[in-house]
Amino acid sequence: MKKILVLLFCVGYPLWSAAQQTAGEKSLSIRAQDGWLIASTYLPAQPGKKTVLLLHDIGKDHTAFNALMQQIADKEMGYLALDLRGHGGSTQYENSKEPVVYTSFAKEGVDNDYNKMTRDVDAAMEYLKSQQIFPQDVIWVGVGLGANVAAKASNLWPEVSGIALLTPVTNFRDVLPIPALRVYKGKVFIAAAADDKKTFLEASVMRNVAFLSSGEGNVTFATAYDKKGHELLNNWVTPELMQWLQTPQRPPLLPDVLEIENEEADEAEELPFLHSSSDETESLVPSVLQ
Repeated sequence: MKKILVLLFCVGYPLWSAAQQTAGEKSLSIRAQDGWLIASTYLPAQPGKKTVLLLHDIGKDHTAFNALMQQIADKEMGYLALDLRGHGGSTQYENSKEPVVYTSFAKEGVDNDYNKMTRDVDAAMEYLKSQQIFPQDVIWVGVGLGANVAAKASNLWPEVSGIALLTPVTNFRDVLPIPALRVYKGKVFIAAAADDKKTFLEASVMRNVAFLSSGEGNVTFATAYDKKGHELLNNWVTPELMQWLQTPQRPPLLPDVLEIENEEADEAEELPFLHSSSDETESLVPSVLQ
């Protein structure tokens, strides 16, 4: 018996096919603008909940997010997990006998295939729009290479609700995140391990850039002693990330000086322990914002 593949078309370039469905989850093949078929796994969100776009690290595929996807589903949120071009089940051409893999991609050049992964994100967002899920209802989570791709793609989708970048670096195969972070105004989550000093410093720089663009309360920085990439996510950062996905903006900080009205105010001036000691201790607690 011959197998029939049904392809669904819409206005523009997105193209997808549903391969299977398990407990609401769908396997899709989404066509990017330049013809790549991006293998993806999609779970629709419950009404009023966000959808999380997941972008894996180099050499991985969407299954690297299996544990996180389960937690996202437990919170009734949705997800769309991609196999970035050159990875997993994604192929450059339909029915390709010899799939093109990322190891053959040029490592340099602003228009290399690593930079073109932003087209995979673009196609995924167009697919979500076809499902009546718009950028303000979507949060991106990228790890390693996926983090750099997510940051760069935010320049094309400034309305996206938030972006989480786990172990991003300032330059990954010429995918540069900082220019886009300079103008992105949404919520940002950045995580890096302290034992890798270079990566931690570069992530801290990106935190500073995002802070200057998005403003106070819109940037969250998480860290741990060791691990990086998906290992950092699965071993240490998942609880903080899940909290951020549900509440991406920190509440305003309460003043650290007690306000005492009327006649008690004069007495307060004579009681130094009621006043903030932050000025005295600030130099003892280095900040990555300095």
